[in-house]
Amino acid sequence: MPDDMTHAKRDDRPEESRREGLRRTFDEDAELYDRARPGYPPGLYDDLAELAGARPGGHVLEVGCGTGQLTVPLARLGCRITAVEAGPHMAAVARRNLAGAAAVEVVTADFESWPLPEEPFDVVVAATAFHWIDPAVRMAKAAEALRPGGTLAVVRTQHVRGGTEEFFVEVQRCYERFDPDTPPGLRLPPAADIDGSDHAHEVALSGRFGPTVFRRHEQDLTYTTSDYLDLLRTYSGHRALPEAARTGLLECIANLIDKRHGGRVTKRYLIELAVSPTSGGRRAGAARQGGTSWA
Repeated sequence: MPDDMTHAKRDDRPEESRREGLRRTFDEDAELYDRARPGYPPGLYDDLAELAGARPGGHVLEVGCGTGQLTVPLARLGCRITAVEAGPHMAAVARRNLAGAAAVEVVTADFESWPLPEEPFDVVVAATAFHWIDPAVRMAKAAEALRPGGTLAVVRTQHVRGGTEEFFVEVQRCYERFDPDTPPGLRLPPAADIDGSDHAHEVALSGRFGPTVFRRHEQDLTYTTSDYLDLLRTYSGHRALPEAARTGLLECIANLIDKRHGGRVTKRYLIELAVSPTSGGRRAGAARQGGTSWA
């Protein structure tokens, strides 16, 4: 259940309630989500095999599979996959996309309340979804799901400076006009400013994992006006806007792309993979303190 948090609205509700409300928006149009959301670069799967052990026959638990953007390529690699997805419509599309993949099961459930199966997993992976899981639960439950020496692999999609840079500066005027909670002068960060330290700190704080290893991939994707608007319609922050504001915002963005950028813009993504091994899990009680490294 990936999301773009670049223009996330401020909200007076408690964080848990706000997070739950936003993550439920993904299930409202699963077909659009499946059509508009991009996949991941091929090198990511090489990294998952090398660093996390997502190899043929490996037993993988995927948390928040969405409609299968990561699941389908992992299934092609020959992994045995249990994919847990909270949204029933998203899970239904994932099952359709994975039809014929006999070694894949898609479960409709919240990861937080889903009972772990008896057999432990080699890998727990979450692709642009881990931040939606309750922080009080996610690290401990991921560790409990793993065999000793298994790995937690968290993929995060960051929206960074690059591509059609002028557009992403200019478009802030649209957001400031139609979403008053948008911070004035918001700018995308360069990829070099993102170091993964927040995730590494959470991993280390859990006491359940060893050192975290990072791999990064930058990916530029070009969108027509209609394709870019479809992408924005899948983001929870945009879906949560009042209808009139959302319509005005999308019209403003469309006019900007058509009139200033020839009907086409390029967006740069930073795909960050963080892999953390555990010697704990349900089969062994020892825990290690974590650290960080780059590979």
